[in-house]
Amino acid sequence: QVQLVESGGGGLVQAGGSLRLSCTASGRTFSSYNMGWFRQAPGKSREFVATISRSGGSTNYANSVKGRFTISRDNAENTVYLQMNSLKPEDTAKYYCTATSRYYFGSDRSLYDYWGQGTQVTVSA
Repeated sequence: QVQLVESGGGGLVQAGGSLRLSCTASGRTFSSYNMGWFRQAPGKSREFVATISRSGGSTNYANSVKGRFTISRDNAENTVYLQMNSLKPEDTAKYYCTATSRYYFGSDRSLYDYWGQGTQVTVSA
């Protein structure tokens, strides 16, 4: 089992601002998992944001965040990060950290094995 705990959200940030989310994993070996971030806005389905490979050498982003968000990881600290710059009101959502044991970088959330409880990001216009 892997337990994922997100942090870094919960406040209000103005459009154009930046925020960094963190997700710390406990349990089995962190470096055995591709890690990712999804988000869910009220009334909408959960959507893919970004994912990163075990070593951190490969990443994949949703088109809506490409060039603004950066996913990274520190395997020594069992932590994955999501640096969010140039935030827009449409980025407002609950952000979820996820892990998959598969060699998978895509947007199909059914292929991710573990999920955190989420952290709220609210961007004001």
